[in-house]
Amino acid sequence: MLIVVRIISGQFRSRTLQAPSGLATRPTTDRLRETLFNVLAPRIAGAAFLDLYAGSGAVGIEAMSRGASQVVFVERAPAALNVLRGNLAKLGITAGFRIDSGSVGSFLKRMEKRIEAFDLVFLDPPYDADAEYASTLGLLGGALAGRLAPGALVIAEHRRKEKLADRYGSLARTRLLEQGDAALSFYTVTAP
Repeated sequence: MLIVVRIISGQFRSRTLQAPSGLATRPTTDRLRETLFNVLAPRIAGAAFLDLYAGSGAVGIEAMSRGASQVVFVERAPAALNVLRGNLAKLGITAGFRIDSGSVGSFLKRMEKRIEAFDLVFLDPPYDADAEYASTLGLLGGALAGRLAPGALVIAEHRRKEKLADRYGSLARTRLLEQGDAALSFYTVTAP
């Protein structure tokens, strides 16, 4: 069964997207996505955006709708990949993105060898994959800190009850927004 989410603002405003149901690819709610992008508004135009655990692609597509210059979607679940590709096709998006159809861990290992840097990184692993938060944030604040552009922001969506650390290597939490059962933790690169 598929559920429907909508794009909040920008070029594709009010267009609908499909998302697979279930906790494995639980989509970010419209309300939480609106809160997220209200915070990101001054940073999004022209940004290189990395959408880890992309699911339906709703967050990355919202970033594209609002002017991100490049979005990389990382997702390995076949059902979610089909929905993500279908959402991009439905909107007629043919450029400005790349899909990496593997695990986030293997993508991040390959990222060490690339020269691209990201301005904004969003991660939303399945809620039952608690270890993914520490692993991913640890890599981004450690070996991969150089793949983050100066002034980059890393945002993790997580359960409100799940307390993420205030620091992962050179990533320090600067803001915590809670909404319903979900929370957004914002991290920036600082001296370790």
